Amino acid sequence: MIEVLDLEKSFSGQRVLHDVNAVFEPGKVNFIIGMSGSGKSVLTKCIVGLFEVDKGSVQYDGRDFTKMSRKERKEIRQEIGMLFQGSALFDSLTVAENVMFPLKMFSSMSTREMESRVAFCLKRVQLDGANHKYPSEISGGMQKRVGIARAISMQPKYLFCDEPNSGLDPQTSIVIDNLIREITIEYGITTVVVSHDMNSVIEIGDRINFVNQGTIWWKGGREDILKSNNEYLNNFVYASEFMKQVKKNLGQ
Repeated sequence: MIEVLDLEKSFSGQRVLHDVNAVFEPGKVNFIIGMSGSGKSVLTKCIVGLFEVDKGSVQYDGRDFTKMSRKERKEIRQEIGMLFQGSALFDSLTVAENVMFPLKMFSSMSTREMESRVAFCLKRVQLDGANHKYPSEISGGMQKRVGIARAISMQPKYLFCDEPNSGLDPQTSIVIDNLIREITIEYGITTVVVSHDMNSVIEIGDRINFVNQGTIWWKGGREDILKSNNEYLNNFVYASEFMKQVKKNLGQ
């Protein structure tokens, strides 16, 4: 579980986040949604320690991350998996070498143990035949699956996904959504997804946090979001043609 308590953050005297309180539950897909400039990216960076908070705290299973030393934070970060928006794979490394990268950096595994772990992770994302391929030789959807395999290679307790479906076609997006959900439940991971994709929110969002003007204006589940009377949330949710059709169907 990750808890954000009374968090505030400013840049050059301009307040970006204020009075942010949120709980991200284990074994669930927790979404952070909001318009561009709402503060959701800054919030995420504060949670993982890329930005120092001005006030408040971030708790990882009761451990106050904001008060930790660099060494203590490193230990927490080794429990965190990251899936980046652009996959962020190393072009010069094979698929297997990309997945093995964090193991070489942070684990004390033998070469044989690392190879076994890589094989397991690639099989879990249905890429066990792509070990020796390079990122340029596989599709965007496959690259995202390699990113997921790398993110879970260290058996993380916490998984952060930044716009995981960015640049993917709808069918591939469904595959990635289902994979994120399956892994979250299977391993009891606290998964935090930052996304604009309302299709994903409706399909796999267990807990949803809507950020607006630097604070959280609404919280709830994917069933609740369709019944909300929050004007700002509804303007965001029903911006796409897909969600407008959903709203129309709900009104019938």
